[in-house]
Amino acid sequence: MAKLLGILTGGGDSPGLNAVIRAATKTANKHGYEMIGFLDGYSGVVENRYIKLDSPNISGLLHRGGTILGTNNRSNPFNYAVEVDGKTEFRDLSDQAVENLKKLGIEVLLIVGGDGTLAGGCEFKKKGVKLIAIPKTIDNDLKATDQTFGFDTAVRTATEALDKLHTTAESHHRVMVLELMGRYAGWISLYSGLAGGADVILIPEIPWKLDSIIKKIESRRAEGKPFSIVVVSEGVRSPEGKLVVKRQVEGSVEKNRLGGIGQLVGQLIEEKSGIETRVTVLGHIQRGGSPSSYDRILATQFGTTAAELAVKGIHGVMVCLKGNRITHVPIEEAVGEPRTIPLDHQLLHTARSIGISFGE
Repeated sequence: MAKLLGILTGGGDSPGLNAVIRAATKTANKHGYEMIGFLDGYSGVVENRYIKLDSPNISGLLHRGGTILGTNNRSNPFNYAVEVDGKTEFRDLSDQAVENLKKLGIEVLLIVGGDGTLAGGCEFKKKGVKLIAIPKTIDNDLKATDQTFGFDTAVRTATEALDKLHTTAESHHRVMVLELMGRYAGWISLYSGLAGGADVILIPEIPWKLDSIIKKIESRRAEGKPFSIVVVSEGVRSPEGKLVVKRQVEGSVEKNRLGGIGQLVGQLIEEKSGIETRVTVLGHIQRGGSPSSYDRILATQFGTTAAELAVKGIHGVMVCLKGNRITHVPIEEAVGEPRTIPLDHQLLHTARSIGISFGE
């Protein structure tokens, strides 16, 4: 009987997921293992839905965005939605998932995801499941790794959007506000704002004042620059310190769906300054498209390393990037509080040095 590894992709999609699937499968096959791909995150394990991954169905994956396995950010096996008499109930079906893995003969399960997926992995580890985590999120907010794949592509996409907003802002003498993803960390906004020439960058790590933004905009106008670009991370709070939530999703690992802070910032700027202000929410465009060269390489390294560790009998860990080296740490080190931008980060200093305002 063939030796089996399993893999799933959970949480929000991210450019580079298919590259991980490809690399992990190729590496497993090289060592005499077959790979089973569970469909739609943890729900595939709970419901025993999977496909066999082999050379034909991983061919051509390196450059493709998304994930051929599908993903799900609502399927928590420990609080799983089931229909009972036409009503939705939430039940712990984790034992059912564990039993499915045992029946299939999965030796090690590779879980590719962010903090929600990894938190579930920690709980399955307690139940005796052998697993290896691979860090994925465009937000770059996972602890224990210097960078996650998907982040570089998201920054590239956001930077391209800023390049386009610059020309229309300059033509109409407007303030352009761009709301970006990132949840409770400002990595995408900081990197793309710096690369895209933003005048103001608002991130969750630094409280902001409207007067500081207006001062920056007016100083630019005094210098003969009648337009400004403002980047706002979705996790930025209102001036009163309130989180701006678009909606809530019951049963999801991430209950709050952030959204709306860009519109609020734009409205306040226009009311206070009298300058015509337009707001763009980039949204899921940041998740889509072909992964950058960097993300393809990082995802391939992560997938290869995870499969090699599984073959060696090492599990209960997350592969990670430390400096220029791929290594691994206990999975527990990666979950919990998000990895936010340190207030002494060098890029903050760089941005301030060239006149970018953080609304302080």
